[in-house]
Amino acid sequence: MSKGEYYGVRHDNAVPARWKGQIEMVFGFGKSAHKELTATQLSAMLETGQALVVDVREVDEFAAGHIPGAVNMPLSTFRASQLPEPEGKKLVLSCLGGKRSGMALDKCGAAQAEVDTHLAGGFGAWKAAGLPVER
Repeated sequence: MSKGEYYGVRHDNAVPARWKGQIEMVFGFGKSAHKELTATQLSAMLETGQALVVDVREVDEFAAGHIPGAVNMPLSTFRASQLPEPEGKKLVLSCLGGKRSGMALDKCGAAQAEVDTHLAGGFGAWKAAGLPVER
């Protein structure tokens, strides 16, 4: 086998170029298509009244602990049309680790809702940063 081959197939041509971006996003490779905030960035925005957090975890997860002031809209019943009015604040979606909030952002994009940001690392990152938790 020569360099650039895998079992006799050139790996750089194995996937048509037009599919590479789609495959990267489906399998979680590559850069996120959504805007992300760190826990400390979100905390600063909340302190100055610039953000409203929508937590898309299920009700029992939310009840066990969440970002203070967050609104619960579980992904299992999530509808972009039912997002709260942000009243001049930036809507930021959150979940436990970032996957479900990304899925909710995809639903927002499909519904042409004006929300495009989520918490990088989700509630897990918030807790790891030692930020306050509401129960």
